[in-house]
Amino acid sequence: MFGLKQRSAVVVCAVAVGGLATMAGQSFRPARVAAPDFQGPVPASPARLPAAAPVRPASDSLRPTLFLVGDSTVQTPTAGQLGWGTPIAHYFDATKIRVVNRALGGRSSRTFQTEGHWDQVLKELRTGDYLLIQFGHNDASSLNTGRARGTIPGIGEETRDVVMEATGKTETVRTFGWYLRKYVADARAKGANPILCSLVPRNNWRDGRVVRQTDDYVAWTRAVAEATRVPFLDLNDAVARHYEELGAARVERDLFYGDRTHTSPAGAQLTALTVVEQLRALPGHPLTSYFATTFSGSQWSTATREE
Repeated sequence: MFGLKQRSAVVVCAVAVGGLATMAGQSFRPARVAAPDFQGPVPASPARLPAAAPVRPASDSLRPTLFLVGDSTVQTPTAGQLGWGTPIAHYFDATKIRVVNRALGGRSSRTFQTEGHWDQVLKELRTGDYLLIQFGHNDASSLNTGRARGTIPGIGEETRDVVMEATGKTETVRTFGWYLRKYVADARAKGANPILCSLVPRNNWRDGRVVRQTDDYVAWTRAVAEATRVPFLDLNDAVARHYEELGAARVERDLFYGDRTHTSPAGAQLTALTVVEQLRALPGHPLTSYFATTFSGSQWSTATREE
């Protein structure tokens, strides 16, 4: 089971390269498939994005890019943990589409923008690209103290001027929904195709079920998606349903590492495959032609087993 019993940093090297079996009673086992892009240590998440966005080679003029923006549940440098944005590249055909994970740990929908990381992504976005957006885990933080990354709850147009404890400067903070709408509007202005994702669930249980955040960040992300008419992936519920099939004990043992928020490599693989399933089910199937297949030609899913 990915050698997770010892829970040491070496599990980072056991990056997801195959299918998962999520039916009750089955075990997670690495599939025997060739995945040269994922051999060796998993590259660490950068502490910051490069000062200038890399220029695409001319040979990529016809190949679109799938960009990922989000927090540490999508990409993290912490040993023993893995965000789902790392293994998901394996499930796309690299000859047809690039997958670029720009997510950054510790960021909220607000600070990913205010720190300039979103501007760097915009420099690379072009017509025909795709963008997966997942925030919410850090948006409930303080507005102006500590890491000062919080947003105003909701999706309205209200603002709040706050004095930042660290700098003494005044910043106008907006709602969670406002920042999501900005991602969507900016991406569309560049001719890209944004897709909103609800935040993935934490390893919190009540009465045998995973606790969802249905009434706040999930609802707000869904509302923005509906209002802006962009696709919506409810990862909060979809991943939680897979956890419930496995049971709390196995999820705790195999799919999380170090805390109740960040997944192990096996957990990241399960989430990545869930994202693939959700993308495949979108109306119009915008990304279907870009998916890779197993050696036997089957579609990748959380039930795929390639032995």
